Formats: sequence, structure tokens, C-alpha cells
Amino acid sequence: MSRSSPMPVFDGHNDVLLRLMRGKIQPEKAFLEGDNIGHLDWPRMKQGGMFGGFFAVYVSSEEMGIDIDALMARPEYDVPLPPMLDLAPSQKVTVHMASILIRIERASNGEVKICRSASDIRHCLDHGKLAAILHIEGAEGIDPDLHMLDVLYESGLRSIGPVWSRPNIFGHGVPFRYPSTPDTGPGLTDRGRELVKTCNRLKIMVDLSHLNEKGFWDVAKLTDAPLVATHSNAHVVCPHSRNLTDKQLAAIRESRGMVGVNFATSFIRPDGMRSDDTPLEEMIRHMDHLIEHVGVDGVGFGSDFDGATIPAEIGDARGLPRLVDAMRRHGYDEATLRKLCYENWINVLERTWGR
Repeated sequence: MSRSSPMPVFDGHNDVLLRLMRGKIQPEKAFLEGDNIGHLDWPRMKQGGMFGGFFAVYVSSEEMGIDIDALMARPEYDVPLPPMLDLAPSQKVTVHMASILIRIERASNGEVKICRSASDIRHCLDHGKLAAILHIEGAEGIDPDLHMLDVLYESGLRSIGPVWSRPNIFGHGVPFRYPSTPDTGPGLTDRGRELVKTCNRLKIMVDLSHLNEKGFWDVAKLTDAPLVATHSNAHVVCPHSRNLTDKQLAAIRESRGMVGVNFATSFIRPDGMRSDDTPLEEMIRHMDHLIEHVGVDGVGFGSDFDGATIPAEIGDARGLPRLVDAMRRHGYDEATLRKLCYENWINVLERTWGR
């Protein structure tokens, strides 16, 4: 790879499917041809070197009449969580969003592949294709008997976060609370434990990012797979409920797991505020801490593109080379950069899924 080419990037989390579902342009056209809305589309990904990542299916709650931006601009905040969602409408949205990714793949003339194995991702990297992982963020669309899990697995689902931040039948997530530890309530339910066991059997990766601390340890007791948080940061650097304690990081390291550094400014900044005026050096502080506690083979990116306020210096997917350059100036050598930008994700997925 020449230094004139952007470093390849594989990313742990994006919410582009939700943005496309809400958009006015045909989703396949908007994504494949580019719409310059939000953070992510295929033309901008190629410009920034981003060749793949986890594409989240997330069922949004109805608006609650809360100005979240105003709340998270305060020195302390505790954003009220929405109530549990009903199964039928959640399933409808889940199928809709999964179908958007399937239709993007179908319309791409071979440029986009929904990846079911680590070798699929490596093939995409070698041939200039987009490697997309179908991911569930909050299992509201999955029924208690897990029939929908089977259907989604056959559609390409290979990663699932049992909860977003609101509660569901599988467990409890962390609120958007600052300052706060992630120890905010009960963890997995009995149905949640069964979901994790079934995912282990199917080799679906279980994402820990929105689980609270008790839920994290519930998963750690149940699984023999690497512990993975696709888009989370270091609690020591930013004491937000969404971030991981050093004890959690030690468990991730012991399991040969992975943490994707979240670009969301409220989880980066030591003051917990949501502001795009956040220096890249603050992100790199999290990377340093995660590398120290998880190891250089267990850290990557988990951008939260199209789902968060990110630093203005990045802007959108085209700004990833600016982040990589900042990491290079900080002192990360080229071998370390390759690990952080894409190699670690491929390797942990191979350890989770097999080849």
C-alpha cells in the first residue's frame, strides 16, 4: 500500500441503515451513488479508505419530546430512557432495515458483500469491495422463542447486541448518564441468557456495548467466545455510563476480545458533553488507555457514523485519513496502525466465527 492511498479501515459500528430508511431517496441509490447526507455512503467510504464494517439494524423509539442535545450539554445529565417496544412493529422495522442492506448488495453489481466469514472480509479487502456485516443493535425485533433469530441468521446476521439502552425482554442497557459507572441496574433476563447461548451455538458475535455492567458479566459467564464491545470507550478517561471500566477491559483482554473506539464525542470528552469541537487527541487518549489494558491486538474503530455527534476534524467517512495521520503523529508505527484500522477486527471475527 502506498502512503498516497488511505489506510484501509474496517469499522465496528454505523447507523447508516436507519438514516437511509428515514431518507427521501431510494436507499440503494442514495448509498451506492452517494447522497452527501450524514456521515456515510459508498463513494465517501472509498475516499476515506473505509472498506467495511458492522451495519446496525436499530429500532428507534418514538420521539419523547426531549431535547437530548440540550441535556447533554450540561455538566451532569441523566437522559430519560424510552419504554420497552412491542414485538410486531419492531419486527416490521427490523425486516425493513435488513432488507435495505440486502437490496444494496443486490444492486451493487458485486461491489458490496454481506459477509458471513472472516475470509469473506479478506476477499473484499483484496478486491476493493465493501464488506458489510449485518448487525442487530437491540433485539426488540426478536421473539421470545428466537424464531426471528433463525430467519435473520440465514439472511446474514453475524453480530447482535441484545439491548440498546432501553430495557427489553432480553436485558437492561446503560442510560445516557454522566457522570456514572456502567453499574446501573439488573443485567440479562432468563430469555437474554438463552439468546446468548443460542448465539454461541450459531457463532453469532454478542456485542456488549450497550449492556450495563451486570449484563456484561452475565455474558462473560455464559460465553466461550471473545468478549467484544463494538463501540465503547474507556471509563477512566470519560466517566460516562456507556464506557468500560478497567475491570471490564481486563476481562476482554483475557478472552482475546476487542473494543472499537467510539467517535461519539459525549463518550470521548472528559466532561461528557456532546460537541463536535472535540480534538482528535482526546480520542487517542482512549486508544492509549485501551491498548494498555486490552493490548494492541484488541483495539479498533467503532465510529457510530450516522448515529452520533463526531469530532469536526473527522466530519464524515472522508475524514478517516485525518484521524490516521493524527495517530501516526502521536507515535503509532505502521504495523500498529494496520492492526488498529482493520487487522484486529478481522482476526477477532475469525476467532469468533471461525474462518
